[in-house]
Amino acid sequence: MHSYGLFLLFATLTILSPGPGVVLTLSNAVRHGWAGALPGIFGIASGAFVVAAISATSVGLILSASANAFIVLKYVGAAYLLYLGFKSWRSDRFVALKALPPSRPGYRFLEAASLQFLNPKAIFFFLAVFPQFIDTTQAFYPQFFKLVASYGVLVILVHGSYALLAHVAKGWLSSPKGSWWTAKASGVTFAGFGLLMASASR
Repeated sequence: MHSYGLFLLFATLTILSPGPGVVLTLSNAVRHGWAGALPGIFGIASGAFVVAAISATSVGLILSASANAFIVLKYVGAAYLLYLGFKSWRSDRFVALKALPPSRPGYRFLEAASLQFLNPKAIFFFLAVFPQFIDTTQAFYPQFFKLVASYGVLVILVHGSYALLAHVAKGWLSSPKGSWWTAKASGVTFAGFGLLMASASR
């Protein structure tokens, strides 16, 4: 395995950086509390595993080799992220969350898992960065499962920390001023990742 420590560093920085999954974790923590955010966090980790598995199969090879398949995925993902950015910008995200009825844990899990399929951070990491840490002279699957499991554990630790911070700061986040700022920040984050995804090249 090539530089496991460097892989952990790259993975941690990728997960820490703001993105759709982080915004969803913060939203769930404000709405449902720290424990209530856990189903979504496990969903993000599970979705990352599926994205990693796709990158290691013929589907990943097709996306890497086919310009049309790559373009379709790129623009569908970019459009979805821009739509989420528009919705976030237009709403006082965390104030509005207080008035919503609680969602089921299963829904939070599936919502977070499906979001990973259009998350440019996860797609870029597993299609472009991840393969560089596989030693082609060694057995593939033991390396694959070790690296993906490590990534999943880091997702749980990092997003769990984000959820705890959001729970502690719930009062400010749910205030009109705090919600306004976080709505604009999450809107810009979603839109920024959408534009980056639209402009990405293979």
